[in-house]
Amino acid sequence: MINATPSQLRKAADIQEEILELQKELGQLLGGEVSTPAQATEAPKKYKFSAASRAKMRAAQKARWAKIKGTAPQPEPAPKKKRKFSAQALANIRAGVAKRMAAQEGKPVKRAKWKLSAEGLANIRAGVAKRMAAQGKAPAAKPTRKRTMSPAAKKKMAVLMKARWAKAKKAGKSRL
Repeated sequence: MINATPSQLRKAADIQEEILELQKELGQLLGGEVSTPAQATEAPKKYKFSAASRAKMRAAQKARWAKIKGTAPQPEPAPKKKRKFSAQALANIRAGVAKRMAAQEGKPVKRAKWKLSAEGLANIRAGVAKRMAAQGKAPAAKPTRKRTMSPAAKKKMAVLMKARWAKAKKAGKSRL
């Protein structure tokens, strides 16, 4: 209807008047007023309840259900205890704050070394051994030493790599 021409609007108004006249006539014949779906009716007013009222209604409904089911309403669970940081956690937080502050001021940062007590290390090893036993694996008696290449082996490896590169260059390749 937004793009309607004036002549279309006049025609629509005439049709509306005819509908109203016919409705009046129908009402007189039937002995009452005839409502039409075209007439706007007011929506029912919505009532809002306060939070306190809703809480009271909720509690009453719970009590009714408890009565029907034969169970008493369960009391509210006790609030959980507030958790506390361990000494190590506090130290980590403080170290992080000190690091950020030093970075802002442009000073070098001292890193705190992580320390593990002998008892803590023993606990970790015992836990690992227990898990390995549960999986059916035998724990390693001693950690194996990291393998390193001897200087002679390094020299031999360098010679082999140079030969490989020379072969690749002869073939016109830029990659191995």
